[in-house]
Amino acid sequence: MIGYKFMGKAHSNAYRALPMFLPDVPKPRMKVICGRDEQAVTKAGEQFGWESVETDWRSLIARDDIDLVDINAPSDAHKEIALAAAAAGKHIFCEKPLALNLADSRKMLEAAERAGVKHMVGFNYRFAPAVRLAKKLIEEGRLGRIYHFRGLFLQDWIMDPDFPLVWRLRKEVAGSGSLGDLGAHTIDMARYLVGEFEEVVGMTETFIKQRPMPTEMTGLTAKGSKEGPHGDVTVDDAAMFMARFDNGALGTFEATRFANGHRSTNSFEINGSRGSVRFDFERMNELEVYFSDDPEDVQGFRRVLATDAAHDYMYAWWPAGHTIGYEHTVTHEMHELMKAIAEDRQPVPNFVDGVKCQAVLEAVERSAAEKRWVKLQEFED
Repeated sequence: MIGYKFMGKAHSNAYRALPMFLPDVPKPRMKVICGRDEQAVTKAGEQFGWESVETDWRSLIARDDIDLVDINAPSDAHKEIALAAAAAGKHIFCEKPLALNLADSRKMLEAAERAGVKHMVGFNYRFAPAVRLAKKLIEEGRLGRIYHFRGLFLQDWIMDPDFPLVWRLRKEVAGSGSLGDLGAHTIDMARYLVGEFEEVVGMTETFIKQRPMPTEMTGLTAKGSKEGPHGDVTVDDAAMFMARFDNGALGTFEATRFANGHRSTNSFEINGSRGSVRFDFERMNELEVYFSDDPEDVQGFRRVLATDAAHDYMYAWWPAGHTIGYEHTVTHEMHELMKAIAEDRQPVPNFVDGVKCQAVLEAVERSAAEKRWVKLQEFED
């Protein structure tokens, strides 16, 4: 595993949880964790349960005892590591967004396909049981023809103008701001539940143009001095766009880090001809469901607690009504990866999904820059 902070901890926990809760897949052997700071990665390796530590990812990939490479380093490192892992015949898990741009993401996909390795991209919110229930209702036609997708991912973690210039605020490292970090998840959710995008029109804004340089960074937290040197913020703080899907459905999307009071509001609503669903990850065990064919005197949104054995993955956890959390979505994600390897198939979502998401991200950026509707056809090979 390359990376050891926020997502490194989440992934490590998932690998360790699989044998206890989802033992129907091969047990991952956590051989080596990699990071540039030897002291910090050694501490993380001991805490997370890894057998050994490397400070050079090239040495990790060259090892004969490694079959799977998990990439959760900053986005600017994804491409180089993935290409090397594919060339070495290693299976690859890569956090989203897949790369800094569409061209690089396509190179990663091509390399993985050429090498014949398994590849997966980290869209973990697909794996919440309530989201899987929404997918089931749509696939079974119980919502009818889909008319609308309405998606939000709202945070407030950089509201303070003195919050330091962390790597997520630098385009050369992150690729984009709220659009790629948060909006990528909503785009993938829309593709998963509704279908492919036809065209988009959007806008972006950077509210705080300069920030103090960081003196320390850990996950989503950082320290810096407002009296010290400042640097330019080169990504968006907020993005909004509209979309038309191939099937005729309409979509609205908003991603921002400037929504005061929203710690992490990741939500969507889908309206169809026969019903609707609503989901908010802050209440991730619940799906609100409305069916128009209910008797008129009891029509309305009902709260479905997706914790029964009938709901995807819940057989592995606790009795009905005993809820699960964020970390379980990552465990379910890793279960899909291990199961796919065992069954000799590609996991889902994979680099194909990462490339398609990246195309939508770039279409929104082009639309914001050129102030026009942009068709996804413009990004086809």
